[in-house]
Amino acid sequence: MASKQFLLAFLVIILHIGATTTVHAANIIDRCWRRQPNWAANRQRLAACSVGFAGKMRQNRGPGVTPYTVTDPGDDPVRPRPGTLRYGATVLGGKVWITFERGMHIRLAQPLFVRSFTAIDGRGADVHIAGGAGIVLHEVSGVIIHGLHIHDIRSQPEGRAVRPGGAVRAAGGGGGRGRGSGTDGDAIRVVASSKVWIDHNSLSRCEDGLVDVTVGSNDVTVSNNWFFNHDKVMLLGHDDGHAADSRMRVTVAFNRFGPNVNQRMPRIRHGYAHVVNNVYLGWRDYAIGGSMGPSVKSEGNLFVASGTAENKKVTRRMPFAGRDWDWASVGDSFENGAFFKQTGSRVQPNYNKHQAFAAASSNQKMEQEKLEKLARKGPSSGEQPSSTTVSAASDVKTGAGPTESASANVSTDKNRNYAVLAGTIAALSGLGWYLLSKPKKSEEVVD
Repeated sequence: MASKQFLLAFLVIILHIGATTTVHAANIIDRCWRRQPNWAANRQRLAACSVGFAGKMRQNRGPGVTPYTVTDPGDDPVRPRPGTLRYGATVLGGKVWITFERGMHIRLAQPLFVRSFTAIDGRGADVHIAGGAGIVLHEVSGVIIHGLHIHDIRSQPEGRAVRPGGAVRAAGGGGGRGRGSGTDGDAIRVVASSKVWIDHNSLSRCEDGLVDVTVGSNDVTVSNNWFFNHDKVMLLGHDDGHAADSRMRVTVAFNRFGPNVNQRMPRIRHGYAHVVNNVYLGWRDYAIGGSMGPSVKSEGNLFVASGTAENKKVTRRMPFAGRDWDWASVGDSFENGAFFKQTGSRVQPNYNKHQAFAAASSNQKMEQEKLEKLARKGPSSGEQPSSTTVSAASDVKTGAGPTESASANVSTDKNRNYAVLAGTIAALSGLGWYLLSKPKKSEEVVD
């Protein structure tokens, strides 16, 4: 018993030191900007930090970008006032970089339609989009959504809202489901859009999906987010009949799924998903699912199954088919009986030089990073986290999965370190989330 108490105390000390002194354990995205003591004076540097299919967002930076500060949490969807989020994200022309004067809660009366080449940057403020409509990217390109709490989004009755370009039109559906009949409660909906980066947000308890990427959207990266207390988390692909989504390419990297999540992490139709270095803390139905022959490369993820016997399988193919689909598990780790059903061949993401990044290697032994990243407990049901800087799976050095043929069931409990870490999550309670607290504008981040 004494040795167990010593181990727990040791973990707490390491976690506290890691939270207050270094960013060594940050992933490739965080290392790009959090090391800079003057990051708040050079916010646009963030645009060069993205990886995955979104690539670098360099068109969102430079002398042609208009800085805009949100000072007013109010929202008028038809006649937005200067100082409100809607005015900066929808009405202002050209390239815009949006920051927030202070922490605030914003209740959107209708969906927020974001213009192309807009960055919404919540770093240094505690910004909640909650209790109303969500965010819609409809036929746009070059959008960054970073550092927001988005939760308790609800469907809205049919209404009108200003669109990019100034036209006021019906807000329903955003070009997707529910057109003309209100909105259905997605936190972030990406429709027929490209080059989108959704990073370092917390998302929970919305009426429909947390992130939906549909209708031929392409080149999207979803990274460093915390998804919790939700049923259908992430949808990639409009519907089974929308063949244009076969061109969709999405990177899902460094995210934390859980606690209290059920399915769609993600659910893919037609296209390709690189699901890499994420942490999954249980699921009810499945973690990664799909239909219509999508391709999936699951790489360097940690899957911790829940306690019930029926919730061990990571994957689900819908309907009961998919024996020839290309679904591969590479270097994943599995705990508490979790297993991944592999089929087909191993399809590479084929990133270009602006998209490429190294997935965490299962052969690199970096125990402190594991401790700092994985020994965390999320909020209880109904609780909202206190920060959105979520490096939940930042450079997680996962244990290697077995090397059976692609058609084999992958299941292993070889890496005992993960079992210990999973067991300490409950004891560490809220301290883990303290690790994720975002730097304030005056805070110096040291390397």
